[in-house]
Amino acid sequence: MNTQLLCFDYGLSNIGVASGNLRVGIASPLTELKAKDGIPNWAVVEQLIKEWKPSKVLVGLPLNMDGSESELSSRARKFGNRLNGRFNIDVEMVDERLTSHAAKEQAKQRGHRGDYKDNPIDSEAACLILEQYFNNQ
Repeated sequence: MNTQLLCFDYGLSNIGVASGNLRVGIASPLTELKAKDGIPNWAVVEQLIKEWKPSKVLVGLPLNMDGSESELSSRARKFGNRLNGRFNIDVEMVDERLTSHAAKEQAKQRGHRGDYKDNPIDSEAACLILEQYFNNQ
């Protein structure tokens, strides 16, 4: 059984990517994809899917703190639907509340200067989403 997963932390200008293995419960940040108004270079996404051969793809769902959906939630769902439609792969949306905040805190502890535009942490946020998914399994 293939237990490889890819996780995307959706954003309008950057989309973080992490990989993980459900069997061993280990996640690793991979890369940040540049996006134009939330749309990535689909050829790069296809390359990642071909390389990692995930059994499932996770997409972080940016909910408001009260659990309600936002405009970004709707766009993340659309991104997930496009992944499913383009690559015929199982996509699961995962609550990602506070993962970007936690990724920033971790980066700050490692000495990150807060210049997230030049040094994004989106793949680290994707990694946290994946670890949260593992913990809930």
